[in-house]
Amino acid sequence: MSNLSFDRSTTEFGRSLSFFDAIYAFAITLLVTNVDPPPARSWASLSALLNSHLPSQLLGFTLSFVVIAVYWRVNFRVIGSMALMSHRLIVWNIVAVFFIILIPFTTQGTSDPETDDLPLPTALYALNIALASLSQTAIYLSARKHGLTQAEADQGKPSLRQILPFLTVPAVFLASIPVTLLAGPSAGRLVWAALFIINPLVGRLLSAAR
Repeated sequence: MSNLSFDRSTTEFGRSLSFFDAIYAFAITLLVTNVDPPPARSWASLSALLNSHLPSQLLGFTLSFVVIAVYWRVNFRVIGSMALMSHRLIVWNIVAVFFIILIPFTTQGTSDPETDDLPLPTALYALNIALASLSQTAIYLSARKHGLTQAEADQGKPSLRQILPFLTVPAVFLASIPVTLLAGPSAGRLVWAALFIINPLVGRLLSAAR
């Protein structure tokens, strides 16, 4: 793979950033296609609307909206820390957006009332999120390894303390897959909720270790 790189002032750097930002924007917009308008009779009252498929689809939309927005923010911060863009990083970004643009598809399986109680759609969604997370981590690690970041302190081999925050999300979602397949989608989604405890705990442990 070519080691040719482009600094932040070049057209190539700006084009690559615009291309990847557009994909995140497209993926987050595409989520709305998973929300089907309820039948006319469901609009007769609030209770009828709440008993339709709309709440579960809106929940799936909201969850994936937040997920993609967080991944875009992570990508924004990682790319923002780079002094150079290389062909290797472009390839890793393409891998990352591949999994990002799959999120609307896997969201459909988890929010459709005909499939949301099946284990496979939830397991595939968890795998999708885990792979998206790992590909984001690969971008960060590649940039550090090849000295493409702006800060000297962010170059070279990262410590476990620096990469641990990147690993909690994929670890939790991967752990939820066997739980989902064995105990059902509700149990698997409870595993996801563990992130509300694990992430703050990891943050405190890392702060204490400094």
